[in-house]
Amino acid sequence: MSMKTSSVTELLSLAATGQEVTVNGWVKAFRSNRFIALNDGSTLRNIQCVVDFEKFEEDILKQISTGAALWVKGVLVESQGRGQSVEIQVNDIRIHGGANPENYPIQPKKHSMEFLREQAHLRVRTNTFAAVMRLRSALAFAIHHYFQKNGFYYMHSPIITGSDAEGAGEMFRVTTLDPKSPPQTSEGTVDFGQDFFGKETNLTVSGQLEAEAYAMGLGKVYTFGPTFRAENSNTSRHLAEFWMIEPEMAFYDLQDNMNLAEDFIKNIIEYVLEHCEEDLQFLQKRLEDEEKSKPQHERSSMPLIEKLEFVSRNEFKRITYTEAIEILKNSKPNKKKKFQYLIEEWGIDLQSEHERYLVEKHFNCPVILYDYPAKIKAFYMRLNEDGKTVRAMDILFPGIGEIVGGSQREERLEVLQEKIKALGIDEKELWWYLDLRRYGTAEHSGFGLGFERMVQFVTGMGNIRDVIPFPRTPQNAEF
Repeated sequence: MSMKTSSVTELLSLAATGQEVTVNGWVKAFRSNRFIALNDGSTLRNIQCVVDFEKFEEDILKQISTGAALWVKGVLVESQGRGQSVEIQVNDIRIHGGANPENYPIQPKKHSMEFLREQAHLRVRTNTFAAVMRLRSALAFAIHHYFQKNGFYYMHSPIITGSDAEGAGEMFRVTTLDPKSPPQTSEGTVDFGQDFFGKETNLTVSGQLEAEAYAMGLGKVYTFGPTFRAENSNTSRHLAEFWMIEPEMAFYDLQDNMNLAEDFIKNIIEYVLEHCEEDLQFLQKRLEDEEKSKPQHERSSMPLIEKLEFVSRNEFKRITYTEAIEILKNSKPNKKKKFQYLIEEWGIDLQSEHERYLVEKHFNCPVILYDYPAKIKAFYMRLNEDGKTVRAMDILFPGIGEIVGGSQREERLEVLQEKIKALGIDEKELWWYLDLRRYGTAEHSGFGLGFERMVQFVTGMGNIRDVIPFPRTPQNAEF
């Protein structure tokens, strides 16, 4: 019977009793032709493998370099070196695959984030990206765990859709028509009737409308899937392909919605604080080193772990959009014309600089804004009695701005029909959505959390492109 191969994380948790072990991994560093630092992705730490090369052929020695994949067999002993409790005294080595040391891009030195994006297929072998991706995985698990234990059903909403849920219009078209000479109608426009689905279709920007349908039968559902936006934006907070978590709950009003969103966020942050301490400490140190080069006023006021604990343990401040406008109007940056977008009147859409001012300077904690002007929000949000505002809510976070957007949905058929008409949307496009208001309508609510923004917040990474395995941005779909 062959011996069980252990992971690096398992080996590092064992006591050294001279037992024989085997392990696979990639070489992180090779010093003095004697010490191999081996890592297999199961932990941030490497295991030191001590080799007496008189036991081995010369050609094996030549193939061991940073990036090479090895199988190692040896005896687990107490470590003589600093920084690890155990090490392996190697009796046998096999090379799975060498890595030409002249060309291997990921050398044991500091690489820029830009360089690593060009090597997105290899960047997960660096400590930073391995830590970020392990945290991303833990967060995804925590999200499913939270909803499953709270009586929600996981629903897969369609990726190809015939409707634009947000009315944003920046969608990727899905078609099988010949791009050179598509069939034309008698009016000379493209005849989508001859396309695969018999109509114009796109990649979805949200699973919300379909989730609403399922909430009206299952009670509480959530989606967690890829969404797409063809916005030509190159900022550090936008991707063209990103993941969204969208719960929808029947019989929930705006208050219930805010309570759930706050509890949900705190819970998933608690989960990573409990289960990912090593990776968080590493990323915190990385952030502190990075901040040393920044001017004082741009530095983060709290270390990463403290910031996560602060968010998970404090009440979020709740204020109306109207109260927020008053605070911003009278704020120093507005009076001194320091904001890029000055706040002059009620009804404008808040920019990320305004959201961050409220969170980071004014309240110094996460903020939930609610009751927004109807004009700047989507058609499906429930109109308040004042006729001017809707039951929308956004959760604003330090360093990020908006992280969650949600609302109580408009459950009254006539009001929804009015709104659709005013926006010039064809009712026939949304016949099934309106049916939900015809048959057994009830108040219901939901929200969307941008997964990558959450991963960004938890890892402290400055650019959203560095928290998704292979980022999709304008002019970039390399991998």
